[in-house]
Amino acid sequence: MHKNEETNFNVMFTSKLDHSLAPYWLWAGLRILFTVWPQSGYIHPDEFFQSVEVIAGDVFDIEVARPWEFNTTFPLRSIALPYLTAGIPLILIKILSPFLLLWFNWNLKTSYVLLITPRLVTCMLSFVSDYCLYKICKVYGQNYRTRLITFATSYVVLVYGTRTFSNTIEMTFTSLLLYFVADCMAHSDQVIQQEEFLSDKYKEADTPVERVKLYKIRSSLPSHSLSRCFALASITVLGTFNRPTFIAFAFPPIFFWLQRGLGSKIISLHDFHLRMLLFILSGVPTAVFLIMIDSFYYGYLTMGEIAMMKLGPDNLVVTPVNFIKYNMNSSNLAHHGLHPRYVHFLVNIPLLYNVLGVVGITAFLRIIYRGICKRWSDLPRVQSIVGLMTLSFLIPIGLLSLFPHQEARFLIPVTVPLVFLYAQRIRHIPSTECRQEQGKTNFFFVKGSQGSFLLSLWYFFNILMFGFFGFLHQGGVYNLANHFSEELTIKPRLTTIHLVTSHIYSMPLFLLQLRNSKRPLFSKQTGQRYRLARSFYSYEMGSDSLENVHHKLVSILKSCEESQTEKKLDYRLFVAVPASLLENFDKTVVNFNSSFSYSVSKVFYPHVSTEALPTLSFEDECHLENMNVRFCKAKQIYLAPLQYFSKLAHQFGLALLEMHKLAL
Repeated sequence: MHKNEETNFNVMFTSKLDHSLAPYWLWAGLRILFTVWPQSGYIHPDEFFQSVEVIAGDVFDIEVARPWEFNTTFPLRSIALPYLTAGIPLILIKILSPFLLLWFNWNLKTSYVLLITPRLVTCMLSFVSDYCLYKICKVYGQNYRTRLITFATSYVVLVYGTRTFSNTIEMTFTSLLLYFVADCMAHSDQVIQQEEFLSDKYKEADTPVERVKLYKIRSSLPSHSLSRCFALASITVLGTFNRPTFIAFAFPPIFFWLQRGLGSKIISLHDFHLRMLLFILSGVPTAVFLIMIDSFYYGYLTMGEIAMMKLGPDNLVVTPVNFIKYNMNSSNLAHHGLHPRYVHFLVNIPLLYNVLGVVGITAFLRIIYRGICKRWSDLPRVQSIVGLMTLSFLIPIGLLSLFPHQEARFLIPVTVPLVFLYAQRIRHIPSTECRQEQGKTNFFFVKGSQGSFLLSLWYFFNILMFGFFGFLHQGGVYNLANHFSEELTIKPRLTTIHLVTSHIYSMPLFLLQLRNSKRPLFSKQTGQRYRLARSFYSYEMGSDSLENVHHKLVSILKSCEESQTEKKLDYRLFVAVPASLLENFDKTVVNFNSSFSYSVSKVFYPHVSTEALPTLSFEDECHLENMNVRFCKAKQIYLAPLQYFSKLAHQFGLALLEMHKLAL
């Protein structure tokens, strides 16, 4: 092949690659793969305890740790959305499991299946955001390839997008709202432009025949004022019952839907008010339906009360109202942690989106600067797609910043607006993207691709954060639960297991599939009520000192010894601590001259607890060894790198220790 031909071939190949969606499909496949091959990382307890833990307890009648948000006295969480996303797949497992076990000897009720099935549903829902981003780009003639690849390579999508957070569902609803509103805006702009043109022609017409013809053409134009009204209202209500913070994310797109065409000759404030009224009325059926479901679930309402039409504030529960009441009290938020008001903008946005977040914050500062300088023409147009996306990025963050409790996951619904606006800044694409419409060029974006450096940083930080939150962060907790689910199936019948956890997140109990010992049962033979005996006890010590953990172990050990003496019940006592605390735990046991010893039962890798990070420096052991100090120092110099990295690596684990009573 000649040099010129080879150059032409390379140019053609590169051009095809630049316009191919193959990288996007690769990352989309990895999203599914890392859902089926489960990420062991554990971001926050809410990914289990605000959805799957509660629903699994209801569906399988197993013992779970039901969180306070789902109490019957003042419920803060609607049960409808968790049942749709987690309940339906778990019910299918419950129905299919006996048949598959009988016919093929396949046990579906394993900790692995219970973990990944709800995650798969959430993963599939995350692709709704991909589709909405693609459709918005198509409607406005934008480069969808750049945005889809940027979206798919974000660790927010790869990790948060596959976890059973209510925030992930919130992202899906936000994406749907943005797509429907963007489509309505484009459709309204087109119809209004045609209607204004025909109206002007009608006034200029000289003959009645020509006027009749123009009138008929104008009458045949499609309606647009109330497009998708019911769908938008229903999504807004569903999103609000899922998380009332959705109001902050829904406000910009709904406002843009209401004010479409204002300022034109066709649309007036009367249309704005009519849209608002019909939007509110369209949301009523969905709101009533969800209120009835929650009222039934929490025991406020019965079928008899409905038949007798006894409906009122006393037997109806509106969970979003309870949620807002609770969070308006800053003393309540103090139990969950208070943060400065700037944490969302200066910490959480860069943490979630790294260079893309920094670009977004920089663009926000530029908007403020142009506003101060009164350069109004340089600001995003109010009725443009850029105006919609800009406000959908800034307003929710601003509103959520008013509340002092600020977690990074609260912001993941702004992913689609952020990617749409600034993805081109970190990739090699033309310096401007424009759309030819009716012979007029509309420039939507600020000039400039920042080159391969920003793109390299984007991939580096996203891969790093994917590894940390996807596998390292609290990564041993799932393996710990999986281990005890197997231990409980093989343990002797009259043996109880006690587990004390320290410096790790709460272990989801639904993975253990414990028999429900809280529900009262009735014996037909004796006519008395009874409860099943518990076989597993867990004690969470949080970030308490190891001294307190030691005191707890002594107390449990004493109680277990008494039960063994009086009731002939055997026991096994375990403690789970990050491997980085093993040396300190050993020192604590020695210092207190404990009445028990321990052995390392198992270490689960990988695991990192930010509450007990691995130490980078180790104590000099030469003075502890019974050998010549000079020889010891020489040995350390020779083996130092290997020993150092070995000790460091062993700290990235979760150690399971079994306690043994010392013989007197």
